[in-house]
Amino acid sequence: MPVLAFGLLLVASHDAVGVLAGTDQVLTAALEPVFAVDRGVVDVVLAVRGPLVTKVMTSATGLGSAFAALVFVGLSFLAGWTRAARVAAVALLISGVVVVSLMALVQRPFPPQPVCMVDGRGLAAHSFPSGHAAAVTVYALVARDAPDLPTGVVGGVAVLVAVSRIYLGTHYFSDTVVGVAIGVGAVLVARRLLDHHRVGDIVERLT
Repeated sequence: MPVLAFGLLLVASHDAVGVLAGTDQVLTAALEPVFAVDRGVVDVVLAVRGPLVTKVMTSATGLGSAFAALVFVGLSFLAGWTRAARVAAVALLISGVVVVSLMALVQRPFPPQPVCMVDGRGLAAHSFPSGHAAAVTVYALVARDAPDLPTGVVGGVAVLVAVSRIYLGTHYFSDTVVGVAIGVGAVLVARRLLDHHRVGDIVERLT
């Protein structure tokens, strides 16, 4: 009986592996148009990349870092933009968790010839999705809640940072698009959470 059970387990495991392999092939085929666009954008970037623009992009890309996120939230609080700061803090937390989880799950390799190398020991060790794009999208959307914050300038910086991730070879085009979508979703969820009385009260006490 134990031998029969073990045999059935092996057969079931084999079938499960076959189903997963088949699903992976179907998914890869469905995403091939996206991969084709990614490869095309990489070819363009490698063809036009130059020293001067690379320096500008390298300087700009840091505005999407975790440190920059903390600075943005802190300055928003100091400026009295309490609503914007709270939305930003919650949205950045949500987007950070989503980004790190997807990176660990998907583990997509970086594009070829990246300018900004990552050694794989940090949290952001993979290409998909772009955490920087998610963060700067949060900045751009939250700027609307701050009366004195120039929305157009913040939006322009967000676009520059998102483009820099593609230009520097840290993310594919689709990684950055998904990062922007995560940022949008995180802000929407953050606003809904803060509008909920219990959650809003908790955040208010913490801040």
